[in-house]
Amino acid sequence: IQMVPWHVASQPSRSSVSLTLTLCYLFRFQRLSELYYDIHRSYLKVTEVVNSEKRLFGRYYRVAFYGQGFFEEEESKEFIYKEPKLTGLSEISQRLLKLYSDKFGPDNVKMIQDSNKVNPKDLESKYAYIQVTYVVPYFDEKEQHDKRTDFERHHNINRFVFETPFTLSGKKHGDVEEQCKRRTILTTSSSFPYLKKRMQVVEQQSTEMNPIEVAIDEMSRKVSELNQLCNMEEVDMIRLQLKLQGSVSVKVNAGPMAYARAFLEEKNAKKYPDNQVKLLKEIFRQFAEACGQALDVNERLIKEDQLEYQEEMRAHYRDMLTELSGIMNEQIPHTRQPGSERHSTY
Repeated sequence: IQMVPWHVASQPSRSSVSLTLTLCYLFRFQRLSELYYDIHRSYLKVTEVVNSEKRLFGRYYRVAFYGQGFFEEEESKEFIYKEPKLTGLSEISQRLLKLYSDKFGPDNVKMIQDSNKVNPKDLESKYAYIQVTYVVPYFDEKEQHDKRTDFERHHNINRFVFETPFTLSGKKHGDVEEQCKRRTILTTSSSFPYLKKRMQVVEQQSTEMNPIEVAIDEMSRKVSELNQLCNMEEVDMIRLQLKLQGSVSVKVNAGPMAYARAFLEEKNAKKYPDNQVKLLKEIFRQFAEACGQALDVNERLIKEDQLEYQEEMRAHYRDMLTELSGIMNEQIPHTRQPGSERHSTY
């Protein structure tokens, strides 16, 4: 028997080393494949959630405290509260009422039910007052363009807005010819999301709109919402159809056409500045085009059981264009808008 020196016997053969390295690399590539597959699935899920626009990021409320004898350093100060998911106005109001009733006594706390400006001098000093108002994130034109997804619209935000309707006669609501509104923009000390669930308001700006300015603002919003829904990668059919129904199939004295009759009919238009009348006319042209595009998108994506509904919407749309053409003294056309194929989430 030939003896092999121990230092030679202890060394692995070249073939065994090669096999070991091969198995090692194969194991690593297999593991890498699994890791990248997990990452792939994660990004697919992110894309699905972002495009669905159905993720719930919470709601925001302005909360103001009045009563020097109760709130001390927080008296007359306002805060923006971020509440989870679908927290309603009544829910947060009841929670705050209970919280401060336990602290000050149930007979000493009152809730202010509207969003009007509060003059502390008009309040009774023996009560602690809490005013709660629903607000939404506010974006200027550039931010509207840049922040396209719900995720972006709920991150790094520090401005919020709410609107208060009023009329010059003192009533809260009136006909469109007398309906005004006050828009209040609030700026907080830091941006949400934050470690704290509430942030103090450090700046407040209010602007008042007369009736035709209200019409311009409301119609611009409708155009923007319709265009946004039509341009989604995956069209949300439920939201699209609700917006369509509220645009072309409404009662005679309500909706967009109520604005057109009140401010664009020749006998009424003379009461308002020419530049505002011209602007409202242009917005209605954009509105007619946006409705037509929304109908075209809906027609491409619906199933057979909704064809009758589509024809009904199309008929309402034609009636609206006919009336609008008469009011504006010009032919408002409906041209089908070519677009890329989209996929419904309905």
